[in-house]
Amino acid sequence: MTDDLLLTEKHPDGYAVLTLNRPGAMNALSSGLRRALAETVDQLEADPAVRVLILTGAGRAFTAGLDLKELGVSGLSTTRSGAGAMQDAVQVGDPVRSLARFSGPVIGAINGPAITGGFELALACDVLLASPEARFADTHARVGVMPGWGLSQKLSRVIGIYRAKELSLTGNFLSAEQALAWGLVNRVVPAGELLPQARALARDMLSVIPAMLVSYKRVIDDGYAASFGEGMRIERERADAANGGVRAEDIEQRREAVRARAHSQGG
Repeated sequence: MTDDLLLTEKHPDGYAVLTLNRPGAMNALSSGLRRALAETVDQLEADPAVRVLILTGAGRAFTAGLDLKELGVSGLSTTRSGAGAMQDAVQVGDPVRSLARFSGPVIGAINGPAITGGFELALACDVLLASPEARFADTHARVGVMPGWGLSQKLSRVIGIYRAKELSLTGNFLSAEQALAWGLVNRVVPAGELLPQARALARDMLSVIPAMLVSYKRVIDDGYAASFGEGMRIERERADAANGGVRAEDIEQRREAVRARAHSQGG
């Protein structure tokens, strides 16, 4: 059953946990798993009861990337048919594109290795929490195929072009602690705390004004994809459109809630 390839838990607080469930194959992204993930994310985007996603893997890996055995690819090179199958895989059942369509935040709970296509899947998340067992590697140059899910562009924007070139042009692994030092992950937490902290972060996100959760994420993403000057224009334009309808009494009431929250958190 393809449903078993992806475990879905919808929490009444407003978030869903998606678990890649091929632990015996390091959660390699078979066609069935890619399709299940893409379709499930699209379905959850249409569900008003789910506003935050958590993505993680079962067993010892996040995901080893595309299932090379299924695609007829082996060793350090590809057959002609294998390369064509890989190109189809990038375009058909594309979970990265589906994650990009999800309007709310996506939290990646990286429990183990995230390799090549798995690295790209991690980069499709908005926030990354990692266990000490997490490792990241871009092996495109070693298997002889070009990335098609955004790794060549996203990674350099996250960790800087020189570090990105080092990773992508060697295929070397990046440890969880080094990923933290380079700004790739938000924090590294004990393995047993990974999902509890991801759930707590989801609840924190769900405590903000619902419309802001979507619109603020969108303005960050749209501005980041543009030049700095264009990003500033986008922010001003959307601020002008949104802030005119905000009432002063609503802002003051919400500020009181912020002050109370800061006090409860020791701020």
